[in-house]
Amino acid sequence: MSTEQQQTLDAILRQSAFPVGSSVDEQRLQLGKLTSAQPLPPEITVTSRALGGVPVAEITVDGVEPRHVVLYFHGGVYVLGDAASAAGLASQVGRRTGARAYSVDYRLAPEHPYPAAVDDAFAAYEALLHEGVIPSDIVFAGESAGGGLAVATLVNARDHGLPLPAAAYVMSPYADLTLAGASIDTKGAADPLLSRELLEPRVTNYTAGRAPSLPLISPVFADLTGLPPLLIQVGSHEVLLDDAVHLAQQAAAADVSVTLEVTPGVPHVFQAYGPLLDEASVALDRAGEFLTARLRG
Repeated sequence: MSTEQQQTLDAILRQSAFPVGSSVDEQRLQLGKLTSAQPLPPEITVTSRALGGVPVAEITVDGVEPRHVVLYFHGGVYVLGDAASAAGLASQVGRRTGARAYSVDYRLAPEHPYPAAVDDAFAAYEALLHEGVIPSDIVFAGESAGGGLAVATLVNARDHGLPLPAAAYVMSPYADLTLAGASIDTKGAADPLLSRELLEPRVTNYTAGRAPSLPLISPVFADLTGLPPLLIQVGSHEVLLDDAVHLAQQAAAADVSVTLEVTPGVPHVFQAYGPLLDEASVALDRAGEFLTARLRG
């Protein structure tokens, strides 16, 4: 990654960052304008369907005849985003894994606070299994809140006695809604997108009076024993750096095979900026290799 690339991306993201104090509706409108300006490549097809009564976007790539499935969870601090807006990044994971992707349109707070997102994610995975997809042909992936939700869904599935997927890949996971990580403050100046001031009201929207330390809200506090291999990628220029580090520590302490990759100088979910950032494609290539190896295993 060149210094010029990093500086250019940082400037673009600072211009599009949510103003502190903006409402959920204002942030949804701003995010919608940004995502609608990013058309998908012509070889990507997105089809609406449902899994277990939960809307999903089925994402396929021309020329890929997949046996494998990526169950994908979008970001947006549990109040923003949707399945279709994540199709670009989900398709990048699917392309590199030789898989079709299902991006889960889980319900959002504040209209649908916890445990709505957790329940929807679990229902979608359970439905895949009921449709006859074998667990060893499934991997989870997600970014930001979707990364935390992916890990929470692994824990939830394990606790309900379901067989677990082959692996999970999480990008910049939002995994500690207590906002206790030191990087929430120490990385505030470096992070062009997120801050404690922006996150605190969204935590309240999602938890709706429940303790943010509950394991399925903040999987850094969960028992991760028995989870499949995890790949966690994060940038050094983001306030959620410690979420990723602490999640990896919890996984290692639970004897989970975990790989933590910290890329210096890059922002939150840097993998989404492939046209602007060399490190984005490099990280996704590594993720594809990681997931493909576990699926073959």
